[in-house]
Amino acid sequence: MKIMVGQGSCGIAAGASKVMTVLQNNLSDKGFDISITGCIGMCWLEPIVDVTEDNGKLHRFVKVGENEAKCIADAVISGNFESTLSLEITDEDNSFLTQQTRIALRNCGIINPESIDEYISCGGYSALKKVIFSMSQDDVIEEVKVSGLAGRGGAGFPTWFKWNAAKQSQGDEKYLICNADEGDPGAFMDRAVIESDPHSLIEGMLIGAYTIGAKEAVVYVRAEYPLAIVRLKKAIEQAKALGFVGKNIMGSTFSCDFRIKAGAGAFVCGEETALIESLEGSRGMPRLKPPFPAQEGYWHKPSNINNVETFANVAWIIENGGKAFSAMGTEDSKGTKVFALTGKVKRGGLVEIPMGKTLREVIFDIGGGIKNDKQFKAVQMGGPSGGCIPAELLDTVIDYKKLSATGAIMGSGGMVVMDESTCMVGMAKFFLDFTAKESCGKCVHCRIGTKRMQEILTRIVEGNGRSGDIELLEELCGAIKDGALCGLGQTAPNPVLTTIKYFRNEYEAHINDKKCPAKECTSLLTYEIDSSKCVGCTLCAKKCPVSAISGTLKSPHVIDADKCIKCGQCMSICKTKAISKN
Repeated sequence: MKIMVGQGSCGIAAGASKVMTVLQNNLSDKGFDISITGCIGMCWLEPIVDVTEDNGKLHRFVKVGENEAKCIADAVISGNFESTLSLEITDEDNSFLTQQTRIALRNCGIINPESIDEYISCGGYSALKKVIFSMSQDDVIEEVKVSGLAGRGGAGFPTWFKWNAAKQSQGDEKYLICNADEGDPGAFMDRAVIESDPHSLIEGMLIGAYTIGAKEAVVYVRAEYPLAIVRLKKAIEQAKALGFVGKNIMGSTFSCDFRIKAGAGAFVCGEETALIESLEGSRGMPRLKPPFPAQEGYWHKPSNINNVETFANVAWIIENGGKAFSAMGTEDSKGTKVFALTGKVKRGGLVEIPMGKTLREVIFDIGGGIKNDKQFKAVQMGGPSGGCIPAELLDTVIDYKKLSATGAIMGSGGMVVMDESTCMVGMAKFFLDFTAKESCGKCVHCRIGTKRMQEILTRIVEGNGRSGDIELLEELCGAIKDGALCGLGQTAPNPVLTTIKYFRNEYEAHINDKKCPAKECTSLLTYEIDSSKCVGCTLCAKKCPVSAISGTLKSPHVIDADKCIKCGQCMSICKTKAISKN
């Protein structure tokens, strides 16, 4: 019997370590082996425990606490799982997985990420062996070209083209770099892959290094991912011990060493030349291009940079053929894409689907729809560099061109869902706050322009918006997009442009009527008591921290708007629903 506990960051945060301890205390001395696995993507159901019987039957237990873990242990010992049926995943929740096509995530939540033997048992490192002993560099490039694999870090640039450019560059010293500096708010695809299946990244990078002629591979990962770093270090050590990393790999003439660089978490280091600057020990600021990294990259040597998800697809493509990958997706966007589905959605987690599905299918079929069955309002695609797509465009096909046509971008795969209670002006301000702080400051348009936009948006949500502010924002957006040096500045206006385009009425309501239609902007809210519903129970008056509510027992109360700090505590405690915010 095989017992596995989901120990990705989401599982650990939900209490998986305590669950693991209970299972070990009750089962280890009875000969049962309990191992860890990574995140299978169903983050809303963590902690998750998988028990596979000797006959292959899988019992997947979800939302497991310490008490539930004890019940599971008893069922394992007795071999009777009737008493734990209520703890198992429902068919409805399981449809989250059955509707996906997993390539980059193929091993996540299935194998032990700290065991190279389990990776090898799933066919791991066979693609690397195939490449080294039966394929030339050009053969690999052609297979990747046939696959149509585009960079999954956001730009969507053809992977084969970048590899070929680095291969053709002159020089004996070349570098292969993995960009694992995942910085978008709400994005956790790369972290999950490294935590759950680090060897797929290593194998993909080794194939890339062989193809361009690099003898050193570097993973640039943000320091805020400590678990990912620990597991990746262990995986590199294991691969080195078995001859997959280092000198004369698998007895061949191909050699490649690995190392990890922990970045300080600057969002701008997601831009490849800023990442290179950081790798070299300088402040992370973008370089002028050309020359491109393929010609002059790390230490001014030919270099290639792809992100984690891109590399995680490579071994599968080599093993199954480029045509198998390109058979999925659309004419312009091939293969699958991983998304981090978050926000006001019932089933949040990691989703991998073939390009060509619609936003509606991902959010409502896979994600289960909106929490508390509220009205869907918009989805933010591409993080701070992306844009907000409204409800009327829910049937937009997911591919690079179709998403770009809406004003959003694919990005690295963040998908933040918003419901009717989300203020779109506030959402634009949230992302502008982020990009303004993360700007490296090298170019004036980004450094000053994003700050000015942030100030205008702040003024609007605080009720001090002025006539002409919308037009001024649009003018600033155009100037920043045209004048910024790198992708951070060039895409920073996207959230503002798309919210103005699709939700202009909300901007106008904030500026002209001093009202927030979503009732989210505190400065524009007023709390009122309906005298016909108020029974004078005095609970709200006792709860108010500033004594802004007055009235006698069993008589309607009133709120002093000048004193009210709009904390909402009165509304939350009112049993007759007499208090409303407007």
